[in-house]
Amino acid sequence: MQFSESLDFDHDDRKRIYEYVERHGEVGAEEARERLRVDPGGFRHHVAILKRDGYLEERDGRLRAAFDAGATEEYEVEGFEFVIRPARQEDLSGIVGAIRRVAEERTYIVAESVADEIDHDEALLRHNELESRMFFVATVGDGETQAGSDRPVGGPGDDVVGWVHLHAPELDKLAHTAELTVGVLDEYQGHGVGSHLLARGLEWAGANGYEKVYQSVPSTNEDAIAFLEGHDWETEAVREDHYKIDGDYVDEVMMAVEL
Repeated sequence: MQFSESLDFDHDDRKRIYEYVERHGEVGAEEARERLRVDPGGFRHHVAILKRDGYLEERDGRLRAAFDAGATEEYEVEGFEFVIRPARQEDLSGIVGAIRRVAEERTYIVAESVADEIDHDEALLRHNELESRMFFVATVGDGETQAGSDRPVGGPGDDVVGWVHLHAPELDKLAHTAELTVGVLDEYQGHGVGSHLLARGLEWAGANGYEKVYQSVPSTNEDAIAFLEGHDWETEAVREDHYKIDGDYVDEVMMAVEL
């Protein structure tokens, strides 16, 4: 299912099933049927249609919302290997951990609020009548280490070392915009991971009909501002003394890029 597609259900039970699964991230099929009090035959029929139409997918008897977010991409930069792929529900704790580490190291307030939100939410990815939320992650292997380094060897592993997140309210007047956060753990910077994540996120936004992507950072986060400026983002406004960090008032820099 593309996020740009409107949610169109022609049966109330079908809509209830999708909304229950989407809200919980992943649920057992039998648990969902019992909670929704749908008869077994009708439930199987509705799930089959939701799977056929690309709304749900099923794995080992568990249902989750299906999102068509593209393929896994593998990269190697000077011997360092990493993967960028659409996030999965099971990445939630890894993403929260990565965001919080970056937020501590770089003062990334918007991203920190994203971590708090998904940490208290059962679902990582969302697409409903109120909002859409998508993540892509950068991962490396978790076994051996790079020669001469303490860093794990990259590859199709499951250690989340970076993320890009896009959030968009499903409101007509804001339907052309999405908010983005992106970050990479300090020890994995310098290999183009952040640039590839940013490009993947903007590619997804453009494919789903968004015309403008924006984010805000404290003026003290000079590395983030320079990174975005280096990728053709522009400062749209500055709100003076918007943040109070460690007792000091700090400006908010509001940045955006047109797609």
